[in-house]
Amino acid sequence: MKEVVFWGTRGAIPVAPTHRDIREKIVAALIAANGKSFKTRAALDEFVDKLPFAVNGTFGGNSSCVEIVGDGPAHFICDMGSGARPLGQAKIARFGVPNPQTYHIFISHLHWDHLMGFPYFAPIYIPGNRIVIHGCHPQLENAIRLQMRAPNFPVDYTQAGATIEFDVMTPGVAKYIAGINVTPKRQMHAGDSYGYRFESLDRTVVYSTDSEHKLDNKAEHDEFVAFFAKADLVIFDAMYSLAEAISVKADWGHSSNIVGVELCQAAAARRLALFHHEPCHDDKQLSRLVAETRRLEQITRGSRPPLEIISAYDGLTITL
Repeated sequence: MKEVVFWGTRGAIPVAPTHRDIREKIVAALIAANGKSFKTRAALDEFVDKLPFAVNGTFGGNSSCVEIVGDGPAHFICDMGSGARPLGQAKIARFGVPNPQTYHIFISHLHWDHLMGFPYFAPIYIPGNRIVIHGCHPQLENAIRLQMRAPNFPVDYTQAGATIEFDVMTPGVAKYIAGINVTPKRQMHAGDSYGYRFESLDRTVVYSTDSEHKLDNKAEHDEFVAFFAKADLVIFDAMYSLAEAISVKADWGHSSNIVGVELCQAAAARRLALFHHEPCHDDKQLSRLVAETRRLEQITRGSRPPLEIISAYDGLTITL
């Protein structure tokens, strides 16, 4: 495995920046530039690059979709949220038509924010492409077909030109897929959710979203420490604050940044990517959250190696 590319990082529902959000970014940038002059575009770019991320960028608004770039020609994708649309467009732009490709898609669960991008994933309409949809829910195929059935969508599932296959996996049982060992794990979420551990010869990535963790359950804690063990990257559901996760939003099926740090430290993971962002949180709030998470990691690290903390955003590429 070489890279992980984030195409959608929001939880629950896609969101878009508002007029006010954009205006505040422009105002903040102009205030920071007051009194400065930029004689070249390079000088301007250098200035912009030094602005806080909440001013010069955005975490984006697409719902969950993550690509794992392997060493072979097959494509690995986790979830089909609205981020699947730009991912599909990028694949068509790169490989063109006709140029048959194989896409292995791993579905965490069947809630709409993780499926809604499938009808907009352009490769499914290209004859010659092979789409293999992996998951642990017996209703996997029916859920995919249902959202492309009238009156839900104008194009019926049967009009997809690609060959589409379904693979119902068994939790806890590794499967060798196109050069990568993939092990699913059942997680606490309404209707069940499944995380995936991807292992190549020299890299390990864990995709674990829509998962709630009970802090007083030692057996569950130990299971996830083993699932995350020595991963190069753990993509983790950090939708809520710890206070929310254990009080008003207990049993809502999501976790927090603090629990992510605790589990990854215990598992000796190398990097933690905060993921499945709360749709109510703007760029400023998410920037504060990742800064606080990094401070927490420093305080609680002890003699352990540092755990790198990343907050995922649409378009982020991480080299493994």
